[in-house]
Amino acid sequence: MPEPRPLDSVDRDILRILQADGRASIRSVAEEVHVSRANAYARVNRLIEDGVIRGFGARVNHERAGQGASAYLTLRIVQNSWRTVRQQLRSLPGVAHIALVSGDFDVLLLVHSPDNRALRELVLLRLQSIPEILSTRTLLVFEEDDLDPGAHD
Repeated sequence: MPEPRPLDSVDRDILRILQADGRASIRSVAEEVHVSRANAYARVNRLIEDGVIRGFGARVNHERAGQGASAYLTLRIVQNSWRTVRQQLRSLPGVAHIALVSGDFDVLLLVHSPDNRALRELVLLRLQSIPEILSTRTLLVFEEDDLDPGAHD
């Protein structure tokens, strides 16, 4: 991966637009940031090649998609087992986010599951069977609100 390059105001505007609407056309992006289509296309490609843009996706309403139970899980793991644990966590159903963190626990995990029974199975059977996980704590999500990146202008 190349060294990070500083982003100018046009790059930041392009990122803001694409975060709000990943399906925005190059033409509309170019018009909004006042550059040519070729310039906008080259900038978006550079942002992708530099790893600034990691991909494009949809913001999902998990409840409407049949994933009505969500939780943040905190994990304490065996020292120096992060890479092993991360690989195992990636394969679990419903895992949306994995972070190695500092503080009272080592890993923060966001999971979405169809219901509390599936969540219980994930925690009590799947997670606790991973030898490098020393302890877990489950924080049920009662309500969530994904912030729209384009709404803060």
